[in-house]
Amino acid sequence: MPPQPKRKISKGRRDRRRAHDALPAVHLVRCPQCGSMRKAHHVCPDCGTYKGETILEIEAKKKS
Repeated sequence: MPPQPKRKISKGRRDRRRAHDALPAVHLVRCPQCGSMRKAHHVCPDCGTYKGETILEIEAKKKS
């Protein structure tokens, strides 16, 4: 049999250990070209621009 814990870990100690496990919120900014929300310092997924330059050619979305 493997070794077992001698004492129960209290809820407070468990929660303090998990205090840094939460994921940080994603920082979103408004794209100056199209106005949609995008990640800061990333190419806009809607219009494909970054710092005023076209990086990706985005095809128009088709509505069904």
